[in-house]
Amino acid sequence: MCSEAKWDLNPIKFIGVLIVCVMVLTVLLTASVILRDFASDGLKTLAEAPNVTVSEQYGNHRPVTVQKDKLLGGLLPAGIDEKSCLSRYESALYYKELRHKPSSYLISRIRNYEALHKQCGPHTELYNKSVELIKSGQYISGSADCNYLVWISYSGLGNRILTLASAFLYALLTNRVLLVDPGVNMPGLFCEPFPEISWFLPPDFPIINQFNSLDQKSPHSYGYMVKNDIIIGNYSTASILPPLIYLHLAHDYDDQDKLFFCDQDQSFLRKIPWLVMKSDEYFVPFLFLIPSFEQELSNLFPEKETIFHFLGRYLLHPTNSVWGLVMRYYQAYLAQADEKLGIQIRVLESDVGPLKYVLDQILDCTMKENLLPQMNQEEPIVLNPTGNKQKKNIAVLMTSLSPGYAEEFRNMYWEHSTVTGEIVGVYQPSQEIYQQSENLMHERKALAEMYLLSLTDKLVTSARSTFGYVAQGLGGMKPWILYKPENRTAHNPPCVRAASLEPCFHAPPNYDCKKKTGTDTSKIVPHVRHCEDVGWGLKLFDQNGEL
Repeated sequence: MCSEAKWDLNPIKFIGVLIVCVMVLTVLLTASVILRDFASDGLKTLAEAPNVTVSEQYGNHRPVTVQKDKLLGGLLPAGIDEKSCLSRYESALYYKELRHKPSSYLISRIRNYEALHKQCGPHTELYNKSVELIKSGQYISGSADCNYLVWISYSGLGNRILTLASAFLYALLTNRVLLVDPGVNMPGLFCEPFPEISWFLPPDFPIINQFNSLDQKSPHSYGYMVKNDIIIGNYSTASILPPLIYLHLAHDYDDQDKLFFCDQDQSFLRKIPWLVMKSDEYFVPFLFLIPSFEQELSNLFPEKETIFHFLGRYLLHPTNSVWGLVMRYYQAYLAQADEKLGIQIRVLESDVGPLKYVLDQILDCTMKENLLPQMNQEEPIVLNPTGNKQKKNIAVLMTSLSPGYAEEFRNMYWEHSTVTGEIVGVYQPSQEIYQQSENLMHERKALAEMYLLSLTDKLVTSARSTFGYVAQGLGGMKPWILYKPENRTAHNPPCVRAASLEPCFHAPPNYDCKKKTGTDTSKIVPHVRHCEDVGWGLKLFDQNGEL
């Protein structure tokens, strides 16, 4: 319009046209600025949003867009480099949304712990100062700036994971810095969980070369000191204390070692700057029987069955090498299934297998509990005509050292159709035959399989298996537990549904610290009871047994 104005207009008309042109240009300029700012703010909001969006396609269903909280309700710290540990934030894309939320108190205590770890962690000035106490051989009570718990890498991978979570909780309760013995494979399996500073014990730690030989007879052992009256005679009331004490909490510990779980002994241990722990037990349930810890534990975990679920998701992030194994297998075989069933098989017999009575028990459990569809043994296989609605696609993920169980299931569902027409695929990621605890690739595959099992919709596990405990805890699932066969005969009933997410403490003390007598420790508080799969074990439950 402005370009078409005639210059021979009279002055009044010319001024009118000029005013109109200026007004139009002003409106256009203002609109462009508003739109630019809106777009910029929108992009900025998306970039800073804590949630990520993922589209998933299951079978023939339409894609569904869901919001995933990659910080797990504030449980994970923000700002850590994502590329260095892809699993830390990516795992939220593959798990179901958290059914349980971490308490605000737990989140606050974890942030405080991270600050403490940064202040006192490896190679800091305070760490170096504390190490000198060990070298001196004696310690004046109250003079340490930082206290530490050193976790020794010991036993199989499932046991290590459970004891590491137990050790972290104990460190949290006692304001200690947790330092992790790298052992043979730990740095190749797990990322660093804490911001800015390592959790791995430096290789020049004074007694690191003695870790393998530490046992109940070691002079550093708390149980040995108690048994030989070294604690009572030399240290109980003295101001000069040993700077380091070894805690033997493995399955073979004796009555003196078990005094660790008594309040009076905890009062003494709080004075020691360095505690070194070796365990193959998930001892968390018994921490609830120590009166000085009970209230703090209830504040941290109002839902008592969620302890390993939250600590595992906070601490245990597979390295990129392990996460690559998880993701490649998941995307290739599981992602498109309508339903995913995990079956974890741990056979304690020396036979490689498959053992028929074990196979029969698994089949009996999955059929009776409607975890897998019944097979049509007589009718010929009839495929759905083209154009009919596609039946449900079920992916069965089986993990076992033996390849035979998956082969048997695969053949059954290949040779026979299902009664209701479901399509069943059976997959087994690895077939290692024998456990190889010091082989890094073997343990990477084992850890990947624990995570794959935790990503299924329903889970069947073997009794007393820490491998299964880890999978159920990470996934937040109550599995069906296969009873341990007796006399090479399938158990009847074949399985039981777990009433709690928590792992089982296989070898708890049977000692009442207050009464100083033997007792059934499952009777002391309502939320600590015997396990479904280990009659003498202890496990955490919500008081009403329901989640």
